[in-house]
Amino acid sequence: MYGGGNIGRGFIGALMSGAGYEVTFIDVAEPVVKELQEKRCYPLRFVSNEGHEDLLVRNVTAVNGNDTEAASDVIARCALMATAVGARILKFIVPNIVAGLRKRWAAGGAPLNIIICENLNDANKVVERMIKEQLTPEECVRFDAEVGLVEASIGRMVPVQTDEMKDGEPLRVCVEKYGFLPVDKAAFKGSVPEIPGMVPFEPFDFFVKRKLFIHNMGHATTAFLGGLKGVEYIFEAIDDPEIRTVAQNAMLESALALSRHYHVDLAGIQLHITDLLGRFTNAALKDTCARVGGDPARKLSPADRLIGSATLALEEGITPAYIAVGAAAGVKRYLDEAGRPQLREEAMEVLSTVSALEPDSPLAEMILRYYEMIADGCSLKDLRRKADDLKSASLKDII
Repeated sequence: MYGGGNIGRGFIGALMSGAGYEVTFIDVAEPVVKELQEKRCYPLRFVSNEGHEDLLVRNVTAVNGNDTEAASDVIARCALMATAVGARILKFIVPNIVAGLRKRWAAGGAPLNIIICENLNDANKVVERMIKEQLTPEECVRFDAEVGLVEASIGRMVPVQTDEMKDGEPLRVCVEKYGFLPVDKAAFKGSVPEIPGMVPFEPFDFFVKRKLFIHNMGHATTAFLGGLKGVEYIFEAIDDPEIRTVAQNAMLESALALSRHYHVDLAGIQLHITDLLGRFTNAALKDTCARVGGDPARKLSPADRLIGSATLALEEGITPAYIAVGAAAGVKRYLDEAGRPQLREEAMEVLSTVSALEPDSPLAEMILRYYEMIADGCSLKDLRRKADDLKSASLKDII
């Protein structure tokens, strides 16, 4: 398990341990590595509004990622590998992966499947490119034949861990109990391992987009609107009737677009939205609007949660009236963080340079309309009513 952080310990490591694997974490945080080596277990806490449930994750250890020999040795010997290091860190772990693959091939080892648990579009292609840049042409041929790069969709919510959450246990991770891990069935080399909670699915792109355009988009919209209202926590934001209405309707816009695009039953996606809205109310996670709405530039990029979902909606003949409200609030967050004036021209520049939208495009005009209302100090109720009016004018969305 490359990455011993919140997702590594709070989800994937625990899932693999529960399936009977011995789990070796690779991480550069020496205190975490040392504790895992000494204790060979760590506490996991499932938190909810009803209380908490503790689980001791056993049969684990760790090596330091700065020790190339040790890291490459465990990669060479493992039955299955996963990464959860963050998109920006991937390039730093590639040399150890390459070294591990070479040792594995030299020893005549079995094919290796790497489950990529990163919040990144086309994560498998990104990792493949990074690895192949360090392989010879002959090694690239072997890589294609014997290494499966398996994308995963991480649905479990794991907030930043506070000292209060750790409760005297430095390795403890507090998480919600949701524990399903959809993975790309078609990407595996050889047989797909049977792991409780892991859901192999194809075509996997639907799950990737469902996570990004419904879960992540709805989460970001809730955070951005909560920020407008000065609300600290996600659970407080989603309890606000106006924020919940906008977020839920934005998610439903994405649901309809995904249903049409992938020819997937809409009812199942609607049930997923209902489940997510309930999970957003989990006060015990103490997830903040500041964290969930962080890095607005990435969230406003062309293929990401807000602009990507709105673009797909338009392609499928759906007016993204409520998604655009979330995007406008995201633009406000971006300008605030950049210390730039709250002017229409500034907002348009963000949509042009960050979101790659043409100034006269329907989506840019829709977002700017909402943004001007936000900049003028309009209430969330006014924003929601504007979205209601725009949606009502587009009857094709519901027929």
